[in-house]
Amino acid sequence: MQAIRSILVVMEPQHPEGLALKRAKLIAGVTQSHLHLLVCDKKGDHSAWLNELSSSLAGEGFSVSTQQSWHDNQHQTIIAVQQAEGCGLVIKQHLPDNPLKKAILTPEDWKLLRYCPGPVLMVKTERPWTGGNILAAVDVGNADGEHRTLHAGIISHGYDIAGLAKGTLHVTTAHPTPMLSAADPTFQLKETIEARYREQCRSFQAEYDISDERLHVLEGPADVVIPQVAHQLDAAVTVIGTVARTGLSGALIGNTAEVILDALESDVLVLKPDEIIAHLEELVAQR
Repeated sequence: MQAIRSILVVMEPQHPEGLALKRAKLIAGVTQSHLHLLVCDKKGDHSAWLNELSSSLAGEGFSVSTQQSWHDNQHQTIIAVQQAEGCGLVIKQHLPDNPLKKAILTPEDWKLLRYCPGPVLMVKTERPWTGGNILAAVDVGNADGEHRTLHAGIISHGYDIAGLAKGTLHVTTAHPTPMLSAADPTFQLKETIEARYREQCRSFQAEYDISDERLHVLEGPADVVIPQVAHQLDAAVTVIGTVARTGLSGALIGNTAEVILDALESDVLVLKPDEIIAHLEELVAQR
């Protein structure tokens, strides 16, 4: 996160309290990143409001630029601007459609998380980050190259956020439930599964300096375990990653991530591996 030079902040004129901008200022205050404020609207003129915001931020010492733009729909507008401006992070406030759907992300938010070639921070709560718990979710059981690289990114971003928020980084990982049908006897008993998984976690903990108190290993599917741990810790931010999925786009977020995102009560930072980012950048370039 220290390497981010420019942050794209999606501004909502109808919600001027701007939670996305608050988070962006917190991050930029530490990383010295440039703030690019974007209003996605093809009808109204928001230049006066953007100019006022820009002057105020400049007065606070921030480097800032503003833009109003529209390309077919909101998520494509955000992605087009992210690519054109070279922004290393997109921050957007999640605005639920109605009280009944308070936790459910809108289709536009989904598409942004799926197709944006870069990290996206979805701001879901008004809770301050300062002094809070930061939760990084990893899959220690998967030690292939793609997962290892993604884990490094997740933990690194988690530590960065914990550092700038003066908070504490926790890590969670889920291990599978016992299966009598498993070919390997190790995976038939709960005790041996957990013991083996904890053993795998030892080298991971040593590599990333994660103490036992800050590592939460639970049995069950990730889409249940991650929101459960985030809720128990009252996490301010949850950092999750996605790996390659085949599909029409070749780079869809998996179902696990979708369920997790809707269930989480914290802000969520979604990271992607480099090869997915490269593929998504190609898709944007072809438009």
